[in-house]
Amino acid sequence: MKKSKKLNVKKERVIDEIEQRRVVYIFIITLLLFFIIFIRLSKIMILDNNKYKEKLETLSYDTVEGESTPRGRIYDRNHNIIVDNIAVKTIYYKKNKKISRAREIELAYVVSKHLKLDFNRLNNRMKREFFVEIHKDIADKKIKKKEWNEYEQRRLTATDIKNLKIERITEEELKSMTDDDNKAAYLYYLMNKGYTYDEKTIRTDDVTDEEYAYISENNDSLDGFNTRLDWKRVYPYGDTFKTILGKVSTSSQGIPKEEKDEYLSKGYSLNDRVGISYIEKQYESYLKGEKAVYEVVNSNELKLIKEGKRGNDIVLTIDIKLQQELEKILSEEVMNTKNEPNTMFYDHSSAIIQDPNTGEILAMASKQVKDGRIIDNTTSVLTSPVTPGSVVKGASILVGYNEGAIKIGSYILDECIQIRGTNKKCSSHTLGNINDITALAKSSNVYQFKTAIRVSGYEYSYGMGLPLVQEAFDKYRKMYHSFGLGVKTEIDLPVESLGYGAKKDIAAGNLLDFVIGQYETYTPIQLSQYISTIANGGERLQPHLLKEVHESTIDDSLGKVIYTKDKKVLNRIDTKPEYMERVHEGFYAVMNAPGGYGRGYINYDYSPAGKTGTSQSFIDTDNDGVIDTETITSNFIGYAPSDNPKMSLLVVSPNSSAPNTSSDYASLVTMRISKRISDVYFTLNG
Repeated sequence: MKKSKKLNVKKERVIDEIEQRRVVYIFIITLLLFFIIFIRLSKIMILDNNKYKEKLETLSYDTVEGESTPRGRIYDRNHNIIVDNIAVKTIYYKKNKKISRAREIELAYVVSKHLKLDFNRLNNRMKREFFVEIHKDIADKKIKKKEWNEYEQRRLTATDIKNLKIERITEEELKSMTDDDNKAAYLYYLMNKGYTYDEKTIRTDDVTDEEYAYISENNDSLDGFNTRLDWKRVYPYGDTFKTILGKVSTSSQGIPKEEKDEYLSKGYSLNDRVGISYIEKQYESYLKGEKAVYEVVNSNELKLIKEGKRGNDIVLTIDIKLQQELEKILSEEVMNTKNEPNTMFYDHSSAIIQDPNTGEILAMASKQVKDGRIIDNTTSVLTSPVTPGSVVKGASILVGYNEGAIKIGSYILDECIQIRGTNKKCSSHTLGNINDITALAKSSNVYQFKTAIRVSGYEYSYGMGLPLVQEAFDKYRKMYHSFGLGVKTEIDLPVESLGYGAKKDIAAGNLLDFVIGQYETYTPIQLSQYISTIANGGERLQPHLLKEVHESTIDDSLGKVIYTKDKKVLNRIDTKPEYMERVHEGFYAVMNAPGGYGRGYINYDYSPAGKTGTSQSFIDTDNDGVIDTETITSNFIGYAPSDNPKMSLLVVSPNSSAPNTSSDYASLVTMRISKRISDVYFTLNG
């Protein structure tokens, strides 16, 4: 017992000691925490006093942004302004959150008397809606007692009741509306279209001084109506290159709904004006201006704290004088060609001029004839693929060299070939025993066929079977892709298509079509990148339209350069230099050797090199979704001078003639366009 008591006493002492230690530890920790808090408060109250005073001052007032400022100007490569801004007087309406519908109707009657409004744009629905608003007693009587009961029972909505009223307005009642009523109705519509509290543009562009003065002088009493100086884009060179320059949204359109979240995350407002297509959209970040920032002071006045700034200016690679000539040539030739025989399916031609050493696009256009008039079709160079034909043979022959199927100078017999189970396949003319240079110069199909059979691991013999060798397709496709055929060129525009590529190769015979440009299709910009790659010796460069960005100025001068677009090498062609040089020799022979198929496409004086391509193409003539008619597409790719290329040229003319008709006439539109364009280029550039 005594022993047990002693043990209990001992335990109690140990527990007391532990509790005392805990109290001491807690006391020490508490002291440390209070010390840390003291140090922190001292820092805030003494050392950082000024900083927090500034923050408090900042939080004590609101800031607002001014209207959107003019965008940057756009210049061509020679510093000619091709897109500018002009000031535009604008009358707008921004709904006050507390305004009543009756007050809005009253304003519509008052203001409409002082504005030129085309109320002929007022449709039947708008008139009916306004009639319901100004004749509520008449409109209410058009709802039956049973319908009011259903409304009270929530079986009909307020919208249902409104629609019943609108439907039941008679034509005679509508005819009772005067011109003043109709003008007010149209203005009321403009005041309320779109989002409720968005700013609505009422009049712009042709606002008279009297209209502008009336709203400006009376805006205090015209709840929500006001004026401002807005801006709009102007084009000193008219419609030249206008499609690719792109469009800018209006203040009433604001940012595109489908891109709202993206723009808002970047600090835009809903009614900000932005580039919505092509160059204006692509280079929005450079072209957009900086808004002025104002402080809202106690008296509700605005104090400017940051000046607004016009957007930066951009310089394009385009030569606007060359572009004008290109568009003129295309317009004339396309229209004239439609007067030639056998061109019933032809409607447009396209052309691109590049600097093959930098990737800069010097000019590009497409013109289409529709209903007897010429319309711009330039976007098709990015999105509308064509069957390339023999222009691809430069890439095809490189596969033959790389795979050891042929050597430099190899001779092959050009004859019609027969593969078991297929029709005979021939060149346009039987050429006999020819080497690689003549094969390119005279566009031998058979030379490419027999080379492709060797790449597949076989040697041609009459009537042979040809197994499908996927590896052969892959080798050719890899080479084509390395030139930009069938892949994105990465042009600096927001839209670009790939063309058509087979998802699965199912027949060995398709390989023979592939190597002569009759299997897959490519866009004009892809073909332009391809010939530029050949011209510069094997560097695939990004084609681009931006050359420089300049800081904005307060006058008409160009500011300092803040960004220069350097050439971007996407890849280099995987082949030996001597093989690429051999293609150069072949392309030179196309344009200069006796019997070369490209003679006359570019003047000999410019020492050109290039390749023609005539291909079978197929179209749907009755728009039933079924390809039903064969046509001929004529293409040309080239560059000059051949030993030191300054320019590369692509011309495509889809469906330029139709075979199997009573006439075998084939238009030379592609040749004429190429000849005229190259003459203009060298005239302008020495």
